[in-house]
Amino acid sequence: MAILTPGLVYISRILAFLGLFSYAAATSRRLLEQHASIVAPTWLFVTVSAVILPGLITCRVLYKDWKLRREAARLGARIAPKWRGSWVGNLDHLRLMMQNFWTGYPGDGLWEAAEELGPVFNINILWEDTVFTTCPEHIQIILATDFNNYVKGENFQKNMSAMLGVGVFNADGDMWKFHRSMTRPFFTRDRITHFDMFDRHAETFISLMKGRFRSGYAVDFQDLIGRFTLDSATEFLFGSCVHSLAAGLPYPYNIVPPFSSDTSMTTANFSNTFLEAFLKAQDAIASRERFAMVWPFLEIWQDKTEEPMKVLNAFIQPIINEAVAKRNNMKKSGLVGVEKKAEEVEEDETMLDHLVKLTDDPVVLKDATLNIMIAGRDTTAATLTFVIYFLSMYPDVMDRLRKEVLDKVGAGKRPTYDDIREMKYLRAVINETMRLYPVVPFNIRQSVHAATWPSPDPSLPPIYVPAGAKVPYSVLMMHRRKDLWGPDAEVFDPDRFLDHRLKTYLTPKPFIFLPFNAGPRICLGQQFAYNEMSFILIRLLQNFSSFTHYPELRAPEFSIPEEWKAARGRKGMDSFFPKMTITMYSGGGLWIKAREAETETL
Repeated sequence: MAILTPGLVYISRILAFLGLFSYAAATSRRLLEQHASIVAPTWLFVTVSAVILPGLITCRVLYKDWKLRREAARLGARIAPKWRGSWVGNLDHLRLMMQNFWTGYPGDGLWEAAEELGPVFNINILWEDTVFTTCPEHIQIILATDFNNYVKGENFQKNMSAMLGVGVFNADGDMWKFHRSMTRPFFTRDRITHFDMFDRHAETFISLMKGRFRSGYAVDFQDLIGRFTLDSATEFLFGSCVHSLAAGLPYPYNIVPPFSSDTSMTTANFSNTFLEAFLKAQDAIASRERFAMVWPFLEIWQDKTEEPMKVLNAFIQPIINEAVAKRNNMKKSGLVGVEKKAEEVEEDETMLDHLVKLTDDPVVLKDATLNIMIAGRDTTAATLTFVIYFLSMYPDVMDRLRKEVLDKVGAGKRPTYDDIREMKYLRAVINETMRLYPVVPFNIRQSVHAATWPSPDPSLPPIYVPAGAKVPYSVLMMHRRKDLWGPDAEVFDPDRFLDHRLKTYLTPKPFIFLPFNAGPRICLGQQFAYNEMSFILIRLLQNFSSFTHYPELRAPEFSIPEEWKAARGRKGMDSFFPKMTITMYSGGGLWIKAREAETETL
């Protein structure tokens, strides 16, 4: 029997409500005729029925607005400025945001609203309070000082559950604490300094790059680094990887791939199918959250998470079942105790080996590993893609960074934790990349109780945040505010993390830079990510002396619109198409060629 899609379920509920309303109206008319002898003409009945529902909605909206203004005044606060549109319920803004999601630059529409209304305003689509902010003071309240009052919320969890389940990125309260307690011990220093796994996959990664360049073709670095991080993440989690690096690399859209006999079709088909499903599932859940209550209309004919999740589960679930069975058999054999010690991590354990000591619930285990897989693959892959783009765009930064690599590590030695810790410019390059293109550019919470936020204009009262309001915030937009980062905030300059600007801007207000979140939900894998990114960049710069970007090789639908070139800031500067699912990526990939270090002539 066919299962109703989310869109059909949503439409059926609307029709049921309208049917119930029509039935109630008809019943009221019949009762008036029978008991009060009031016979209304059909035209009058239809007219009244047509206007009564919009009238009730209007009354409800006006009453809610009056109530919130009264409550705000009682607290000595004010309602956040409303982003007013031309259509009922600000549906024109929803349409604009949907259009920008597919064809615009991240934040299009919101940048303009912030210029008009200030750094905090109420988006107010379909009369739902959505208080958007780019203020570090507000984000600090949300993430840290009033942490318990801002949760993911039921709507967010429902929209994301098809992929994230009850994992750490989609959990609140005790479930969130449980996930954090399970995974925290695995990210201690003695674990993240083991670079064997990185080096093994990096060798394959760099070999593939050299082979492609020597054959005269460019490489989609984003695709390649995504395969590297996916293989590393799955091995880190499960002890075995999906071998996506062995699946064959794509060619530019206008190139007919030459025949190659060195790739196993079985491996290629599985790995590429897994990678495609991984990205499709994320795109689907991101759309559900971004388009709020209207997202089911995008899934009238199919549940966009169903097929990709079948692929992901087919890989993950057997591994989890095997790990649980293995652990249970060891318990029965008396080889391990039944006590659960979250703080103990054995040297040869995978993440899953560690997790099964703490729970045998297959749902919790699957959700935990899939959440970490997303974090382990997407965040690192995206940042490294943007780093390579900037190194191709700014050769002086490339030369200076490569000099640091050769001075601190040498041309061939494997970097150590101490090497990476001493490389200040490398860390500055990574930080500056994450400042301009943070991997999670927009995030959201929901208020539990009513609250007030300090006004960005000290001459005005505080901002009132209603109970149950959505509170989206953007670190992307905050990271580019000139009043927070200086007049050169849109300029790529790693030295801002090394020179006087560090003490002028960042040190007094550390919450203006949040690439890894902050507060109790700060990314546990932050240092792991820095190490992985640093390691692969060192290996790349040991092997290549320059990178060249070829934007014309991406598919035409990802060409930069002509009107962008006249825009201010990075939108007018950059030659790649930044797009988003849960995380940011380069639309159409990042096609590059590189010069091998050993071919240089002095």
